[in-house]
Amino acid sequence: MRVEALSARVAFNGRGDPGIEAEVSAGSEVGRALSPSGASRGIHEAVPFCPGGPDETARLVSSYKRRVVGEDATDILGLASTIKKIDGTPNYSRIGGSAAYSISVAAAVAASRARGVLLCRLIDPRCNTLPYPLGNVIGGGKHAGEKSPSIQEVLVAPLGATSMREAIQLNFDVHSRVGRELSSMLPYPVGRGDEGGWCPGLTDEDAIQLASEAAREVADRSGRKIRVGVDFAAGSLYNPKDGRYRYRASGKSVDREGQLSYVAELCDRFDLFYVEDPLQEEDFDGFADLTSSLRKTLVVGDDLYTTNLERLKEGARRKSTSGVIVKVNQVGTLGEAEEFSSSSKRGGQTLIASHRSGDNEDPHLADIAIGFGCALIKCGIIGAERTAKLNALLMRAEKLVRARMAKVG
Repeated sequence: MRVEALSARVAFNGRGDPGIEAEVSAGSEVGRALSPSGASRGIHEAVPFCPGGPDETARLVSSYKRRVVGEDATDILGLASTIKKIDGTPNYSRIGGSAAYSISVAAAVAASRARGVLLCRLIDPRCNTLPYPLGNVIGGGKHAGEKSPSIQEVLVAPLGATSMREAIQLNFDVHSRVGRELSSMLPYPVGRGDEGGWCPGLTDEDAIQLASEAAREVADRSGRKIRVGVDFAAGSLYNPKDGRYRYRASGKSVDREGQLSYVAELCDRFDLFYVEDPLQEEDFDGFADLTSSLRKTLVVGDDLYTTNLERLKEGARRKSTSGVIVKVNQVGTLGEAEEFSSSSKRGGQTLIASHRSGDNEDPHLADIAIGFGCALIKCGIIGAERTAKLNALLMRAEKLVRARMAKVG
């Protein structure tokens, strides 16, 4: 099934940031995909736009689309190779990672429609496992204002849920419970950050405590296990000039050893099942120390890896993590992200598909998470660009009649 036509335009995500939306025709069907954007970006991510910016990135597509037209739209890895050759740089700095993302995903969408199959089944015809939603209930860091917690995300996962519908509802319930508690304890209205999490003027520990209590109350009422985790996004806390991590909410400042101790302390105190990017993105050995000592906690690399296969190999060699984030636009194409995901699972890592803070109403992440065999999916809880993925998960759960919830850990 060959690509018949390709076009691109600038469009906008839920934060108002520009992205590239590609439209690909294949097998008399049309697929569209719009690139997301991140506020907290790893330094090893693909460059989102060519030097001329978003408009030039979209215009540039017309100069190389003839090299894409005629390619097999069902060959995810082959198309990724073609796009990579067109760019010719290590990080998509010539054509822009946003274009690489949107073209590769839109082609797969068109191919899946032409074949009459779900996108997840185009990625993996045997996929049959549903990821648990990992939702942001309290936001901070670069996703919120200066008065919010320093830790970027306080997350909940309903690991005792027996269905996708129940899992999504439990996350809604915890989010709502946190909102009611904040309304009663603070003298001002509390807004929500980029990903829909509440952004109160609390210290990090108070924020985790509040989320933990809300999760416990919902778990007690429902009889379902709900676990709490955090995304430190520690690169945004770290000052490379003095090697210290600074927490704006509490005024806390710690060196590397202090950060290791603090992460371990929070995991023990709040029984955290998940910690993401607890250290700056070059500290493979520090991650390994935490992975070795925190046996009951998933130690997850996002900025550490940036969906980059070579960095994953380095992490595997040092035994840095027990879990990895996959974000397609970090690496560029769907095919490269698929290779990264397959390698992660072969290495025994728990795989987590993730949205971006500047996301849009494309539902494709749900299919990517299922097709890649992810155990968890970070796609937020509240907001149209978040619920688009959650509603897609519900539909996939109905269509994949023998699907089961994933095993985590």
